[in-house]
Amino acid sequence: MSMLLAHLETLPGETWQQRWEASGFDDENALSVNILAREGSKYDGFDLITAAKMAFCLRVVQPSLSGFRANKFTRYAEPFREIHNDPLLDRFFEVVDGHPTMGHVHKARAKFDLTCALTTQGIALEHLTPAALLHYSLESKRLGLTHGANKNYNRFAALGAWQVLHAMGHFPAETPPTLRTFVYRGQRTIEELVDRYAIRSLAVRQLLIDYLTRRRAETDYITIEGLARNLAKHFWAKIEELSPGHPDLVLGQDLYDQWRAELQTCTAGGGQELRKRLDPESILLAVRGLYVDLHSWAVEEPERWAQWVVPCPIRPQDLKGFGKRRREINRRMADRVRVRQPLLPALVAHVEARHEFYAGLLAAARPVALGEEFVHQGRRYRRRNSQYDRRMAAAEVEPAVRITDEESGERINVTVAEESAFWEWAAVEVLRHSGVRVEELCELTHLSIRQYQRPNGEVIALLVVAPSKSERERVIPMSAELFHAVAQILRRHTRKGRTVPLVTRYDPHERTWSEPMPFLMQRHLGTATGVISGATVLNMLGRSCKELAETNPAFEGLKFTPHDFRRLFATEVVNGGLPIHIGAALLGHLNLQTTQGYVAVFAEDVVGHYQAFLNHRRSLRPEVEYGEVTPQEWDEFEEHFDKRKVELGNCARPYGTPCQHEHACIRCPMLQINPKMLPRLAELEKDLLRRRKKAEEEQWLGEIDGIDLTLTFLRTKQAEAARLTHRPVVELGLPRPRRERPEDEA
Repeated sequence: MSMLLAHLETLPGETWQQRWEASGFDDENALSVNILAREGSKYDGFDLITAAKMAFCLRVVQPSLSGFRANKFTRYAEPFREIHNDPLLDRFFEVVDGHPTMGHVHKARAKFDLTCALTTQGIALEHLTPAALLHYSLESKRLGLTHGANKNYNRFAALGAWQVLHAMGHFPAETPPTLRTFVYRGQRTIEELVDRYAIRSLAVRQLLIDYLTRRRAETDYITIEGLARNLAKHFWAKIEELSPGHPDLVLGQDLYDQWRAELQTCTAGGGQELRKRLDPESILLAVRGLYVDLHSWAVEEPERWAQWVVPCPIRPQDLKGFGKRRREINRRMADRVRVRQPLLPALVAHVEARHEFYAGLLAAARPVALGEEFVHQGRRYRRRNSQYDRRMAAAEVEPAVRITDEESGERINVTVAEESAFWEWAAVEVLRHSGVRVEELCELTHLSIRQYQRPNGEVIALLVVAPSKSERERVIPMSAELFHAVAQILRRHTRKGRTVPLVTRYDPHERTWSEPMPFLMQRHLGTATGVISGATVLNMLGRSCKELAETNPAFEGLKFTPHDFRRLFATEVVNGGLPIHIGAALLGHLNLQTTQGYVAVFAEDVVGHYQAFLNHRRSLRPEVEYGEVTPQEWDEFEEHFDKRKVELGNCARPYGTPCQHEHACIRCPMLQINPKMLPRLAELEKDLLRRRKKAEEEQWLGEIDGIDLTLTFLRTKQAEAARLTHRPVVELGLPRPRRERPEDEA
């Protein structure tokens, strides 16, 4: 302490605080006070840090957060508590020590976070508000000082301290129970969504707000947020940039063409680099929807919408690329399924083997004493015996099991590895056997498991999937594999007689927090229990694919996503013979075409299904229909093609059927025009026009209608024949009877 204060005495200032701030130990990139240690001294550095700890506890100086954390204190919370002798602080420590789910490490972090916040802010616990603790958490996050962050600037500090203080009733009753709930921004209002893009025209701004407000009632938040971005940012903000002060929705052709050109590019990664926009058609559809909705709503409420009704500048031909892009996406998705289907067994085997290995390794290592060696699956391991392991063994009932592979020297935290392997296995099993979306997987709760008893007494396990994308609840009968995975999850949560904990879940799409519920996909991570996110599942799958690529070249550069399992499930059940409308019900699709887009068709499936169809049809028909063709039958067949020849081309009526249109060939859809007869069609058109003129002179109105109809059909036939002149004709010839076999001739 003398060395530390002697150094501070040499610095300018009238108080110890002013000298501390002038020392450089309080800056954002501050160094530890142990740099004052004398050269060659063995203990000066440690003693200087202890002196700083005492100076902070006694409030001789009030350090900044970076100045405090520059010094690595082994124990700070307990000395701070003893020195201040605060009953409220003593109660906080007692509640933390009795917390049922926090481990020793996380209890220590909760105590440290609280005492660090009180020290750096110079207050007592009774004056600590939610805003003050939030400030400490955000500053720790900004500086990368959160425990366990490893320079990850996305992790919050004081999560455990916040929960304990809320449970104690220290915070106001309306304060959210967790710090994340307090921090995460919820849904923006419609006004906020529009005002993010600084619309200058007040009238158009109000129109967009009114339009989005009405659309909000029929869609979810993430959709309305995207619609606001398309209409406010990509449409009207661009229009105002190209034509300042533009008053209404009427767009001239020049302005529309300029906007369309601007729409083709966008900035990459938030920078200034321009790149081609991948989906400009989606913006065009949103804008066209605005104009069309205003037209239809003006009929119901003209006083509100009629003033904005103008012709839509977006023509149908401008959206041709949208259908092409959707077909291209469907093709790529089908190719993606075809590539991943044969690789699915390898991925499942890898995930299962990884989980079984770490579960067995944990079971073998847990009863082994610290520092002892053991063998598992032919490899030698040793239980680690560091000071940290001994301290954890003395403080916790089930401390984390950390081992060293004696052959490779690799250090493994088996508890963490087994936890990660289990949840990856559980996610893969539920996804591939149920076909649920990843957000639906994360929303499964203990209440999602139901049972149904059939009249014969058989009990069927059911999985109730809560409404998500389609806002439609559905029930999935659980297979034995799916039920096994769900049962393993429940067994993990309810071991030692516990119940499934109630936790809240943040929905990143709706920007809302759920009520506390017994979610299945929850795990204890750090100081808090939370639900696994879809991004975590994606990262797990990416890691496994990367590991498989080391031994399996087929996985090189390939990744599975959670949605791939949904498409694979759809392909398997539909191609396996399940009616597609039942597959749509299992997947929660409202439209069968959506399910068809999920199903990848394989070449062998086409051949197999078609052959099975032919065999089934033949089995239902009399055998005599499949006998040998007689010469008389073949002559009759060839005569049919002769009878189909007419003046203008060929008649495409089915074999063995007479003409159903009384030989009115021009109007008949079965007529196939020979392109060589285009001059004859021109003559017929002149004759019809001459007859129409005569009918007009004589006021034969019925004749005029008939001639107009015939002219319409004739001109359609002309256009079709003209199109055929530009296409090469492939001569297939007439079919011939099969040649008799030599044994038949004999």
